[in-house]
Amino acid sequence: MDNIQDLVAKTTKELILTEPFYGLFLIGINKKFTDQIPTAGVSKHGIGMQLTINPEFYINLSNLHRIGLIKHELLHIAFGHLLMRDIYSNHKLFNIAADLEINQYIDINKLPEGGLLLSSFPELNLPSKAGTKVYYNLLEQAQEDGTSPSLDNLMDKMDGESEYCHGTWNEFDDLSEPDKKLMEKQVEHQLKQSAETTIKKQGDIPGEFKDIIERLFHIEPAKFDWKSYLKRFVGNSSVVYTKKLRRKYNKRYSGSPGLKIKFKNHILVGVDTSGSVNNEELKEFFSELAHMSKTGHKISVAQCDTRLRTVEEFNPKKDWEIHGRGGTSFQPVIDHYNEKGSYTALIYLTDGEAYPPDNCPNNTLWCLSSISDMNDELPGQVIKLN
Repeated sequence: MDNIQDLVAKTTKELILTEPFYGLFLIGINKKFTDQIPTAGVSKHGIGMQLTINPEFYINLSNLHRIGLIKHELLHIAFGHLLMRDIYSNHKLFNIAADLEINQYIDINKLPEGGLLLSSFPELNLPSKAGTKVYYNLLEQAQEDGTSPSLDNLMDKMDGESEYCHGTWNEFDDLSEPDKKLMEKQVEHQLKQSAETTIKKQGDIPGEFKDIIERLFHIEPAKFDWKSYLKRFVGNSSVVYTKKLRRKYNKRYSGSPGLKIKFKNHILVGVDTSGSVNNEELKEFFSELAHMSKTGHKISVAQCDTRLRTVEEFNPKKDWEIHGRGGTSFQPVIDHYNEKGSYTALIYLTDGEAYPPDNCPNNTLWCLSSISDMNDELPGQVIKLN
């Protein structure tokens, strides 16, 4: 039989393969194995948090339930539940409300027996995907009014616990505000690292983390569904990239040995850095670039006012320095696109305050922060960002 460390490693590996953001987040969390708690929970570890797991409980779970358990605890950490409970007067009720929020993001077949669901309280008709505060207030009102026998029965049976162990949360209730801030920063750092690696590997950030990650990266919500839009815009055109691999030749497979062939669109994005573009517009431009970079296409950024200032591959982690702030001309970016010859599409982020360029490629998309009479003459497709 596998020991507890091997089983947790197995769960981590499975998450890395199927839900990489969760797997990467789990790697950065300390683990403690002890029989001092009945199930599993989150406890203090220095200025951070750790997963505390009862080995016998974990070993006796199915593989699916282990994944559900781990996701449950990671969601509590990411959503900040442990550091906010002390502001609620009824901790039992808060534990239930917190579980109701996060268990909606876990497949029901992965929840261990006893995992709380909205359907656990059928008489309350609780709304889906609401926050812990909303559920707490609704449960508190139901308790005062005596309108939920399901809640009354649960409160009678539990001593502050659901199937998951919230007893370890008591360690966080008396933390000072400076200590809370340190823990928040630690969790934010771990979330940000997990997101950066996930994006780098072209994985998806789960929807339940979208608001958190966008806040950490100071990214405004996307104005468009860039994945769908770019799929329609660039079509099937692509550039072939080859990458050498350190692998021995295998006769079972065709193709060149040790060679990986990948088809990818290479999109040039012109960013208008002229004086007529204000700081808020530039912030919006780079926010949209960050969303474009999640689509799997290769993105190169060309900063330009009246001259082509820089051309480099977009990196969402970089603090971008703005080059330009003179007048406006689109022509240098158009000329670079045509001379390079390896791009599959051109997107231009601009306020549109310049004369239309010559020799503009057919597959050009103008993303405008404002509308003016000059916009009517721009060749290609035009969309408004606001």
